[in-house]
Amino acid sequence: METKDSNGTLLAEGDSVTLTKDLKLKGSSQVIKRGTVVKKIRLTDSTEEIDCRIGGTDIVLRTEFLKKV
Repeated sequence: METKDSNGTLLAEGDSVTLTKDLKLKGSSQVIKRGTVVKKIRLTDSTEEIDCRIGGTDIVLRTEFLKKV
């Protein structure tokens, strides 16, 4: 399985990515701003999602909103 960012660049375990859009977290009033750098991503079983840690919270993000740094 190949996981790709919004530009089609291959993502690997431990890469750093940048958000391309403001994202509101479901079940919370918290918003993750565009341009936020997320380090040390973890790949999941789905090619459309990655697992990461932002602000001490584990979050699953869709790859369509990410760009590799």
